[in-house]
Amino acid sequence: MAVSYTAVVRVDGEGRNGGSVRSEDGLLETTLALPKELGGAGGATNPEQLFAAGWAACFLGAVRRAAAERKVRLASTAVNAEITLHHGDDGEFGLAAVLSLELGDVDRETAAELGAAAHRICPYSKATRGNIPVTVTAVAG
Repeated sequence: MAVSYTAVVRVDGEGRNGGSVRSEDGLLETTLALPKELGGAGGATNPEQLFAAGWAACFLGAVRRAAAERKVRLASTAVNAEITLHHGDDGEFGLAAVLSLELGDVDRETAAELGAAAHRICPYSKATRGNIPVTVTAVAG
């Protein structure tokens, strides 16, 4: 396996509840807070939001790659990612994801095909496949 890129991020302090996040290159620097829904103060980002942002960005790149391979021209595109933190049957926390793809300028069949193709090639989708429930929806314009 040839390494293309490695992201290095440090989290310190209280982790997800008051910790700080900083990337090695300094481009990402923020604090973390436990969401109000989990009994925290809120007011800062959390791991689920960061994961959702990374996955949505990666997934949109995969959609554009799939479209280019199929010679489909895309003008209007967006991905909404929902990452849900839940208690599993074993009492431990788990994740679930919904990726909603919006393609404003293709038909329904093409949108569904691009969504399925992106889910096959997106590195985040590959990393989570079989580990968490994932729903991918595609809406055409």
